[in-house]
Amino acid sequence: MRHRRSWIQGIAIASLFAFLPLGAQAETARWEIDPDHSLIEFRVAHMVISKTSGRFTDYRGFIEMDADAKTFKAIEATIKAESIDTNHEKRDGHLRNADFLDTKQFPTIIYTMKSAQKAGESYTVVGLLTLHGVTKEVPLTGTLNGITKDPWGNTRAGFTADGKLNRKDFGMVWNKTLDTGGLVVGDEVQIHLDIECIKAK
Repeated sequence: MRHRRSWIQGIAIASLFAFLPLGAQAETARWEIDPDHSLIEFRVAHMVISKTSGRFTDYRGFIEMDADAKTFKAIEATIKAESIDTNHEKRDGHLRNADFLDTKQFPTIIYTMKSAQKAGESYTVVGLLTLHGVTKEVPLTGTLNGITKDPWGNTRAGFTADGKLNRKDFGMVWNKTLDTGGLVVGDEVQIHLDIECIKAK
């Protein structure tokens, strides 16, 4: 009799959830990064007086997110290090060699979410960044800018995030001293992301 009562209670609870409105049921979906409408950009001090910017052009990744609760369950991105582009061919070649990224030995850069916290409309994501053969935590702070449908029936979400790292923490220590003092390349690398994702069907 006790087993029959438990079975009936289970059916009743399942029926209740079945009739809840869709918005009340948490749904974690996978959102694929759309590289054609995204930007992975960085900036670093150059000769103290200015900053040089660059980007990576070949990458893929995904975000697992509950869009109703606006919470992240997983984030992962893989970048081809050789796709670095600072709009200067000679400089890009230097950045790819052993002084910096050493792309032949370390062809990929990987970021994997470790934790995420929401504060109002902002998020702080702490992830493990594997760069130049070194893995360290790198936090990113950003926003979910919105979710919309495109004319082709896809559901899209837009994100903006910023962070920073010290390149020396990842074993990239090359530099030269200026005659006037200071160094050619700054240690701090500023990161800016504009990411557009498409919800998997």
